[in-house]
Amino acid sequence: MLKNIYILLSLFLSILSFGQSQTDDMLVDVQISKIPNSATFSTKDIANYINSNFKTDNDKIRAIFYWTASNISYDMGNRLTLNSKETSENKIKNILQTRKGVCGDYTEIFNDLAKKVGVKSVIISGYTKQNGVIDTISHAWCAAKINNKWYLFDPTWGSGYANNGRFFKKIDNSYFKVNPLQSISSHIPFDYLWQFLHYPITNQEFYQGRTQINKSKKYFDFENEIARYESSSEIDRLYDSAERIEKNGVENNLILERLKNKDKNISYLRQKTNVEKLNIITINCNQAITLLNDFINYRNKRFSPTLPDKEIKNMVTTPKQKLIECQNALYDMGYVGNGNSSSLASLKKSVDNALAQTEGHLLFVQNYLSKNNIARKGMFTKTIWY
Repeated sequence: MLKNIYILLSLFLSILSFGQSQTDDMLVDVQISKIPNSATFSTKDIANYINSNFKTDNDKIRAIFYWTASNISYDMGNRLTLNSKETSENKIKNILQTRKGVCGDYTEIFNDLAKKVGVKSVIISGYTKQNGVIDTISHAWCAAKINNKWYLFDPTWGSGYANNGRFFKKIDNSYFKVNPLQSISSHIPFDYLWQFLHYPITNQEFYQGRTQINKSKKYFDFENEIARYESSSEIDRLYDSAERIEKNGVENNLILERLKNKDKNISYLRQKTNVEKLNIITINCNQAITLLNDFINYRNKRFSPTLPDKEIKNMVTTPKQKLIECQNALYDMGYVGNGNSSSLASLKKSVDNALAQTEGHLLFVQNYLSKNNIARKGMFTKTIWY
């Protein structure tokens, strides 16, 4: 009897808790709906209103979800249009002006507001399944960390639905603060890091509807991996992400295209890094040649004023060492792009020539230092012009 009472009491308390959660959300919805229209044309102003009216991360993220889903309508005419070259700032400005967008636009607003109110948030790219059918276009949604736990948010699907080529506005709270274990049945990220699961679901399992947790798999500490991701360089993030995407199975063209895009970005960053290295080598090479020219001027003045032997020798050995370092770096240089290939070849030739000159001057110095003072003076029989 006691056990039955306990079960009934627990059920009663859980109902109260659920009801309280719904009530809290409704109060947030009412308050965020009161935001002045003049304050809704920049995420800064919207975030200021949210920070002024809500204290907890849970209320803030609810306000963000509700405002985004309520005020942005899905742009059916541009659902297949991609504009990856547009900056995030310009994209957000256009969305707030038109009040229309596709999934990537909803997530831009959601993510930017989350950042501005101090809630940790990320945008996730992947593909989805509706009514057992895999969608043929990619999708984007968000995740936010609330009370030290990750939840999923889809402000696009939460804003309404499409029917016969038309969009109908209707808030769907089933896409608010979704547990990752539930979200994975309909939303799978390209990169399984953003599943927030210790036993990630493969793309094949997603296709087959086998999204139940399988603890026979290798344990994946996603929290530590996210921390490592956040502290990594951009190119290392791309490398690791591409590896995870490929490892999870390339089951469709959407995944393949995402993988190709990662590889393209890796190549771009490699080239960009190499060009930056080339610029640094050019600076170092110019510094070495300047030092070499200083020595040549000193030699043309017949080593006047007199300097210690060690200092005279250093005037040649220092630029020589710098030029050798530049030469080694240049011959280890990766692809710098067609537009920079001629510059690379020209710099290699300049360094080789400068090193050859330096060797000649070093032989002169070594010979000079091996003689007595009278013999040294006899070495300057002509002015050296280089």
